[in-house]
Amino acid sequence: MKFKPLKDRVLVKYSEEPEKSSGGLYIPDSAKEKPQKGEVIAAGPGRVTEDGKLQKMEIKVGDVVLFEKYSGSKINIDNEEYLIIKEDDILGIIEK
Repeated sequence: MKFKPLKDRVLVKYSEEPEKSSGGLYIPDSAKEKPQKGEVIAAGPGRVTEDGKLQKMEIKVGDVVLFEKYSGSKINIDNEEYLIIKEDDILGIIEK
C-alpha cells in the first residue's frame, strides 16, 4: 500500500534497536522502549503559512530523524508499525 502524508506530516519507520544490552543481556520485547529515531519513508509537501504561501519541508525521504518521545500517531501498514508526526515534532536530522 502507498501512503502520502498531507501538509507538514511525515511517515517514519522506527529504527531497529539492538536486542542485547551493553552488558550482553538479552532484552525482552516487553521491556523495550520505542525508539525516538527513525527513517523518513514519506513526507508531505509542507505547511501553508498565514499569508497563503507554501513553506516546503526541510525533511526529505531517507533522512534519519530524532523525534519527541510521545509525538505522533502510530499506524500499521502491511503489518509494519509506522509513526505519523508533524515536522515541528522532529528535533533534528541525524547525519552520518
